[in-house]
Amino acid sequence: MRRNWRYLAVGAVLLAGANAAPAQADSGDPLAGSPGLGDPYYPMDGNGGYHAGHYDVTISYDPPSHQLTGSTRIDAVATQALRTFDLDYSGPEVSKVTVNGLPAWFDRTDEHELVVTPLIPLLPGLPFTVQVEYAGAATGTDGAGWVFSPSGGAFVAGEPHSASAWYPLNDTPLDKATFTLHATVPQEWEVMSNGDKVSDTVQGAVRTVSWEMRQPVVGYLTTIAIDRFQFLEQRRANGTPLLSAFAPDASKAREVESRLPEILDFQEQLYGPYPFDTGGGIYVDTDLHFSLETQSRPIYAPWTDLGTVVHEITHQWWGDSVSVKQWSDVCLNECFASYTADYLWPERKDGKDVDAEYRETVAKYHDDPKFWEIPLQNPGKGSEFTSVYYRGPLFLHALRRIMGDDAFFPAVRDFVMGHTYGNASMPEFRAFMQTRTPHDLKGFFTAWLDRTDRPADEFLYPGSLRA
Repeated sequence: MRRNWRYLAVGAVLLAGANAAPAQADSGDPLAGSPGLGDPYYPMDGNGGYHAGHYDVTISYDPPSHQLTGSTRIDAVATQALRTFDLDYSGPEVSKVTVNGLPAWFDRTDEHELVVTPLIPLLPGLPFTVQVEYAGAATGTDGAGWVFSPSGGAFVAGEPHSASAWYPLNDTPLDKATFTLHATVPQEWEVMSNGDKVSDTVQGAVRTVSWEMRQPVVGYLTTIAIDRFQFLEQRRANGTPLLSAFAPDASKAREVESRLPEILDFQEQLYGPYPFDTGGGIYVDTDLHFSLETQSRPIYAPWTDLGTVVHEITHQWWGDSVSVKQWSDVCLNECFASYTADYLWPERKDGKDVDAEYRETVAKYHDDPKFWEIPLQNPGKGSEFTSVYYRGPLFLHALRRIMGDDAFFPAVRDFVMGHTYGNASMPEFRAFMQTRTPHDLKGFFTAWLDRTDRPADEFLYPGSLRA
């Protein structure tokens, strides 16, 4: 995610028609999957007792009325015996749930818990399928799900939450799954999403578009965007197809997006092969205060510039392919995206003196305690999208200078490639980087990542930064 700081300061029915039955999972019940995974910031995100493997989402959406009808199939494997389990869902009313084709009891509790009780308990190690049917008005949000466009279209964007607003899932970075979308809209509208567009058919007054994301994806990185789009098709030299879409008042961004092949080539030199088999961007014309790295095809706000595209494309490695284990690890996502866009691209493409920029920034905020008060590792709930943007690039540049380019760049490339399609944490990153340099980094990491004051000069001005 890249935020626009003009907007934000730095700083059960058992059968159809029957009544729903209470089914809240009992945390003390050994046959109940836990309703959350205990993330320190969002403890109710995700669910225990199973792993999701694939989501097949079928929806129809009517832009004038915002009416949504959905049917989502979740293919999963039980990791324990399950009498009951939870899905994360905050969307329109649920009408029916089945498990392995049999009607299941369900109940909705708290903000986003859909508690499901199968007719026949599930056995550990065995696959199962859940089908959830739902319908109602999509509800607009400010960065946590549906966003309505001035043209009458709509799209989904939000971090760390957005997916549960339009389909049920195991909403945690720790349980990635492949994803397919089938969306039906009035024929004059277009539909964009993640991955490959595998079909686009018009029958009478309706259009149905199918998209497929073959690499595993975290829920908040899935999206749907519906608008009267214009398109830009490109292809990288290696054959990777790139499809980008522009809402009616976003066509001026075509010039920036035309540089996507160049940006991907640049990123590959830093972080290894592009991890997905297609790419592009979705440019909306809605007054949005952030752009978001939705997998393979980011959502871009109207204020998007070249730096924003470089930032979001960096996330395809840092955040999308390699995702956080907990939200306290968010520096892995945002520190690298910000450093790449704000330092590495200007340095290598424009010849900018980034050491000078670093010193100027440090000098400007040297005696400002507020600049240093939010730690980069474990910044705290509500502060996770703050210091990682403005101090994150400084941290990585100082780390680069203490290690040297010959150690730093191969190390970060090896780290991200070693966790492809998986998860990583900041403690893992710290330990790995230490193995790639003879310098003792313990004090450096403590000063930059853990403390809430300015690092001592030995850590603030390492290597060539002393000059």
